[in-house]
Amino acid sequence: MKALDKYILIVFVLIALAAGPVLAAIQVFAQVDTSQDIYVGESFTYNVIIDGENKPGRVDLAPLAQYNPQSASNRDVSQSSVTIINGRMTKSETKRYVMSYSLTAGWAGKIQLQPVTVTLDGTDYRTNPVEVNILEPGTTDKLDLEVKLSDSSCYVGQPVIMTVNFYISADIGDFNFTVPAFAGDAFVLEDPDVSGGGAKEYRLSSGVHVFVSQYRVTHKGKDAILLTFSKVLIPRYAERIRLAPTSVSADVAIGRQRSRRGFFDDFFGRTQYKRFMAKSNPLTLDVLPLPEGGKPKDFYGLVGRYTIAASAWPTEVSRGDPVTLTIRVGGNKYLKPVQWPDLERIPEMAQNFKIPSERSTPTIEKGSKVFTQTIRPSNNEVNRIPPIPLAFFDVDKGEYVVAQSEPIKLEVSPAKKLTAADLVGPDSAPVSREVEAIKKGLSANYETFDILTNQSFSPVEAVIALPYAPIWALPLVALIISTFVKLFTHTTPEKIATRRRRRACAVAVAQLKNVAHDTSKQTHELLAAAMKQYIGDRFDRTAGSLTAQDCYEVIVAATKDAKAADEYRDVIERCESARYAAVRTDIDSNKINEVIKLIRDIEKKSKK
Repeated sequence: MKALDKYILIVFVLIALAAGPVLAAIQVFAQVDTSQDIYVGESFTYNVIIDGENKPGRVDLAPLAQYNPQSASNRDVSQSSVTIINGRMTKSETKRYVMSYSLTAGWAGKIQLQPVTVTLDGTDYRTNPVEVNILEPGTTDKLDLEVKLSDSSCYVGQPVIMTVNFYISADIGDFNFTVPAFAGDAFVLEDPDVSGGGAKEYRLSSGVHVFVSQYRVTHKGKDAILLTFSKVLIPRYAERIRLAPTSVSADVAIGRQRSRRGFFDDFFGRTQYKRFMAKSNPLTLDVLPLPEGGKPKDFYGLVGRYTIAASAWPTEVSRGDPVTLTIRVGGNKYLKPVQWPDLERIPEMAQNFKIPSERSTPTIEKGSKVFTQTIRPSNNEVNRIPPIPLAFFDVDKGEYVVAQSEPIKLEVSPAKKLTAADLVGPDSAPVSREVEAIKKGLSANYETFDILTNQSFSPVEAVIALPYAPIWALPLVALIISTFVKLFTHTTPEKIATRRRRRACAVAVAQLKNVAHDTSKQTHELLAAAMKQYIGDRFDRTAGSLTAQDCYEVIVAATKDAKAADEYRDVIERCESARYAAVRTDIDSNKINEVIKLIRDIEKKSKK
């Protein structure tokens, strides 16, 4: 028995010795890149690094909730190497996995990011605390921010339009909005029904999506670019809500840094930026409760100002004929909560009309929500389409209101009964029953065998006969040709990718030459798109998702030329920031040729 206990003890010791290095090899720690300044309202990357394993863990982000953590990316950055010394090969492998999150700080000063718990294969690991210094940007009269509410007071459930106007009178780079009103649970957020022409979707650091429109305007006597977006705020409860100031921080160009290399200095030279911030005034919204008394039975939550109108066509019909009923609800900028009118609950409508269950999808036309429904008169006594009610709480009167459309006059005639004469037709005549013998033509009667011909079928004659030969010969020839074409042009996804990589440089050069002759105002966007497309085609990436930094990393990995990668990134960043520049800078053929030369250099080095 003692010998058995001894063996068991030895086994446990060996297991512990084997598992000890494995457990000790896994380390989890947190890291923030503080090599660049981090400003209030600006997102920064918080990395959770797992050493000793190449798979993700489950991260409890509750300690970082106040910084609105958003998953950014997960990357396996493991490395392996092989060394051969005196004919002996040694292989080493370093496992590492990085989980990145985007955080945003809403105040300035030194903050400490608390440790988070990472669960990996059932084991909990705790990261280290990280200290970050958040800076307050400076101010400048070249940036201005205005925030407006469509109403200063409202009722619970009443949509209020919040509009943010950002005026730019300088060349800027990256910018970031912080909108405290979009955080918390005070409001339900919705998008307006009508967005500005050419509006583009933009994701705020808080994760909220807005549709931004861009215009050239004159603001306070200066030429400026206006970036504007709106959001619908629907209050959840009654109280006075103080909306903290909205802010925007932006990199404003303050000069150019001349480099020794001289490449792109005339236009794409590195611009020096400094972070500035603009703030709006705080706003107050008084939210009042809805009264309980006097609520109509058809009230389903509409609060605001609404109108309803109806039209029908045709208005002169027979019983059972279809009538197209069009209902328009307007009077409010936000019409999403407006529901289909319940026609079946209108007694006069249900009694006198057949209302099918099929309905068309509502549309927004000229500030009204349009509903279209087909109805059919069910009796001859119908002389009108009754008023259609819309129950809502009128914020101007402070009471519940039931608005109604005007009744529509309708003339209904009895349905016509069809007789046998109607079905046969007015031109019918008695049919003669007298049989006459026809001597000639298709209907003639023939009594001898002289008219019969030998129509026996021979397969051999059919194969070689001229009328039949093309019927089988042409498909056979087509089959043979297609078989040879398939054999000589057979391709695979690998061949397609290889062909795309081989032609990437030539395609990019052709696109860039077209950009040089482009006379529109989108030359900067076209240039950046062509450069990203080259990286996508050449290195098997998705061009649409590439950023300037992604292009830099791909080029460095492929060519080991950080200088060329930096120039490539610089060109794309300048093109993208030129979209929001107050002064447009043209791109001539010389600058395009410099970009072409840079792409050819990258192509040459990537083949080594």
